[in-house]
Amino acid sequence: MFSSGDTFVRKLSTMNRRVFIMSLAKVAVFTGILARLFSLQINENKKYLTLSDKNRLREWRLPPIRGQFLDYFGNIIAGNLKVYQLHVVPEDVDNFKALMNRLKEILKLSDKQYSKIIKKKNIQKPWETLIISENLTWEQFSKVNFYLHDLVGAKPVLSVARSYPYKETFTHILGYVGEASQNDLFENEAIKKNHVAGLRVGKIGLEKTFEKHLIGTNGVQRYEVNAYGKRINQLNFEEGQKGKDIRLTLDLEVQKLAGELLTGSAGSISVMDIYTGDIIAMQSSPSFDPNLFLYGIAQKNWDSIRKDPLKPLINKTVYGLYSPGSTIKPIVALSALENDVVSTKNIVRCTGKMEMYGETYHCWKKKGHGYMDLRNAIKQSCDVYFYETARKLGVDRLNLTASKFGLGNTVLKGTIGNEKKGLVPSTKWKKEKLGQGWVLGETIITGIGQGYIQTTPLQLCLMTAQLANGGFKIYPRITVEKNQDSLEKIKYKMKQSSIIAKENINPIRKEVKQFFHIKDKEYQILFRNPENIKFVLEAMWSSTNEVMGTSFGSRIEDKKYQFAGKTGTSQVRKISERHRKLELKAKDVPYEERDHALYVAFGPYENPRYALSILVEHGGSGSSTAAPMAKKLFKLIIDRHELREKVRNKNFSMAT
Repeated sequence: MFSSGDTFVRKLSTMNRRVFIMSLAKVAVFTGILARLFSLQINENKKYLTLSDKNRLREWRLPPIRGQFLDYFGNIIAGNLKVYQLHVVPEDVDNFKALMNRLKEILKLSDKQYSKIIKKKNIQKPWETLIISENLTWEQFSKVNFYLHDLVGAKPVLSVARSYPYKETFTHILGYVGEASQNDLFENEAIKKNHVAGLRVGKIGLEKTFEKHLIGTNGVQRYEVNAYGKRINQLNFEEGQKGKDIRLTLDLEVQKLAGELLTGSAGSISVMDIYTGDIIAMQSSPSFDPNLFLYGIAQKNWDSIRKDPLKPLINKTVYGLYSPGSTIKPIVALSALENDVVSTKNIVRCTGKMEMYGETYHCWKKKGHGYMDLRNAIKQSCDVYFYETARKLGVDRLNLTASKFGLGNTVLKGTIGNEKKGLVPSTKWKKEKLGQGWVLGETIITGIGQGYIQTTPLQLCLMTAQLANGGFKIYPRITVEKNQDSLEKIKYKMKQSSIIAKENINPIRKEVKQFFHIKDKEYQILFRNPENIKFVLEAMWSSTNEVMGTSFGSRIEDKKYQFAGKTGTSQVRKISERHRKLELKAKDVPYEERDHALYVAFGPYENPRYALSILVEHGGSGSSTAAPMAKKLFKLIIDRHELREKVRNKNFSMAT
């Protein structure tokens, strides 16, 4: 048994052990705290300083400055304007509602504008920039800066916005810009990389095609804020890279005139250099002001454009498909000559109609043209002559010739959206697409540009250009590269002397001799016998410059401006016998049932350099509606040729 003394000793020993353990625990805890403090102070100092800086520093990414579009002479046709904006980052604002009420008062925002901002804020992330206004007036901008001390979280921004100084003049070529969508971010890496709130990107046209070149890169502004998020000091500014300027082959003055000539009408005018393939003008009418789309188009404006019966949203030059009418006759004649189906002296008697297999095919001239050779048939556009020529030629051989000259295929190869290919029919096509055999009557009407055949106005311009240059393939373009040497390596180049020396090749024009350094494989001849093309061009001259020619009324006597062309009328509906007997004039027919008016031409005749095509929807006769426009156009085009050559030669010499 233990005594009481022993018990006391044991209790004391136990207490001492407990005290000792507790002391050790206290020491351990204290040592841990010291170690942690040491780690925070020494080892992790950099980390927390960085976090502190992040709370103290702000980085503001600025929208990139978009590249400009220039015409051939350097005129800005799509540029940038300085605009004043107001941005807010919601997570930097303690009381967003109070801030918005204050801004509503200062900027005099309407209830609708206020609600729109709130709605936008609710669907955005808190850290994303909210644009209160994209286009402040100077007065509003000044007020915001004056009260900035009272607007914690608000940031006035000097930015840039797209501007189209010539409004509707280039809309169908350039397109327009709009706020970047999620789809834009997904499809284009450049947009994703440089995206900031309110970024405008190309939606259609060249603005969309060349987005990656135009967009540029973000600028970055860094500044210091206090504990309340108020900016107290700008630290530095990193300037972004401006997007690339793109120079086009277009001539502002010619483009403007084309638009003026088509005012009040639906239609298209295209002008092309027959050697370089440069597109000088490409106007579609009616058009619309692309500036309306910059900040979101108003509903009333959108309804006005969308419901316009003349369809201003459609680029008729490359999206519109039309029967070429009699503008196809030079190609029909060339194809027949190349295939030895007819000779230039072949005679056909036109009585005003042609009977075949129980069907009647009428000539536009009711009483007929009498006896016609090929030259006069082109000159006077005799339908009966071409019915007979097409019958002998066959649709398949016509298909081959027409395709060579650019019909039935895209011209700009996707540069401007989904350009239409059109259609030059063949027996194979009908069998594969429609499951039907070809019939002779379809060949006959194809010979005057009716039936299944469909072309775009730009294709007709290319067809005419390749006829006018003597039958050599060109590759149309609408942009000018900075490397002028590659620019001038035009794909129409003539082969070297070994080819030129052949008896069946016409002497090469002076304008193209300078381009001999193009590789032979880039050179294509579109004809067998140059005399055939020469004949067709002379016949087109007679159509414009001789009495009885269908465009004689639009001729120019001065050889400096003298041009040659071919009129055309594209039927919208089949003419009934009743209508033939009534002999209704265009004005007596409902607008939507009137024929389309067409005209193709090249000039100056003695030394051709430019080709054009004109189409006026429901304009009636090509001779009375379309051809007079060519007269005004050629005067301006030829007058500006020397200036254009000076610019080209200057650029070429600088590059070489």
